[in-house]
Amino acid sequence: MKTEFDITLTEKDMYRFSMHHAYTSSQGILSILIAAVCFVLAFYARGSMEPMYTFLYAGFGALFCVYLPFQLYLRSRQQILKSEVLKNALHYAIDEMGVHTSQNGASADLLWEQVYKIVATRHNVLIYSSRVNAFVIPRSQIGAEYKTIQKIAASNLPPYRFKMK
Repeated sequence: MKTEFDITLTEKDMYRFSMHHAYTSSQGILSILIAAVCFVLAFYARGSMEPMYTFLYAGFGALFCVYLPFQLYLRSRQQILKSEVLKNALHYAIDEMGVHTSQNGASADLLWEQVYKIVATRHNVLIYSSRVNAFVIPRSQIGAEYKTIQKIAASNLPPYRFKMK
């Protein structure tokens, strides 16, 4: 079994990957918890303390809610704009051996034994080569090939490294 397709990443695809990666890590979870604590403090400070403290707590909560997504958006945009590799189409071939990518005569292979994990989100298929690096494959660009990728990955990865529905 084998599938081949071409992918051109957009800022939106990179941003979605960054958001998924950040909010499934300790940094994202911690920022949500800090924001929640700030909003709870703002709620309890209302009426019992000076209004300035209420605004400060609410402001810090809003800052933690907005800062990380905004930072990730800017970083995603810069990555796409500055990288010639990401601007051009990448050719993927996925088979029983692994994931093969090529572009402008250069190629790279990621064998199934080297795949850290594969995760499918609503918008992307993420094939991680390490804890932080992944091939981002937008589901909107692969269409029906998703099922083929799912079957190949399921037959070549242990269940704890396979998260596709």
